[in-house]
This record gives sequence, C-alpha cells and structure tokens, in this order.
Amino acid sequence: MPDLSQVLSEVGYGHFLVLGAVLFAIGVGGVLFRRNVLIIMMSIELMLNAANLTILTFARMHGDMGGHSFAMIVIAVAAAEVAVGLAIVVAIFRGRRHIDVERMNILKH
Repeated sequence: MPDLSQVLSEVGYGHFLVLGAVLFAIGVGGVLFRRNVLIIMMSIELMLNAANLTILTFARMHGDMGGHSFAMIVIAVAAAEVAVGLAIVVAIFRGRRHIDVERMNILKH
C-alpha cells in the first residue's frame, strides 16, 4: 500500500491546473444555469477559488511568492463580495420574500 507522501509526490502541476479548470467550469455552469441568488454567489466563490488554485500552482511552478500574496488579496476581495452580496440578498428577501433572479427587477430601474 503506497504511503500518502508517495501519492502526493506523484501529483504534478497539471493535475492542479486541470482541477482548477474543472472547478471554474462548474462555477460558470452554476452562474449560467441556476436561478437562486445564493447558488449563484456560491458559484462565483467556486470560480474565485479555482482562480486562486491556478495562481498558486503557477506561483509554485515558477518559485515565485508573489502569487501567494495575490491569492490572499483575491480571498479578501471574495470575502468582502460575499458580505455585501449577502446583505443585498437578505434585504431583497425581506421585501419580496423570494430570491429568484428571474423575478428580481428592482435593480433594473
């Protein structure tokens, strides 16, 4: 039975890049095909995390620590985006009693 460190040593950069691409594609699908605002926000977070995974993979590949600090900035921006987005969703839900994207027309005017 292989040791965990042996298994992890066989995982290359390509595996992480493919995982990032798959996570990003799932996030895009969630944004395009779902109508619930909360699921759309979770899909956006999934896309941001996929971008972070890709950034960290390239940073590790090139031995540059700048990618790590950039990923931390993306995480901070994502946290702020979630806080503002959830506040807007809660305010809309209190007034309209739904969070269906198709029925939200309050921001169009």
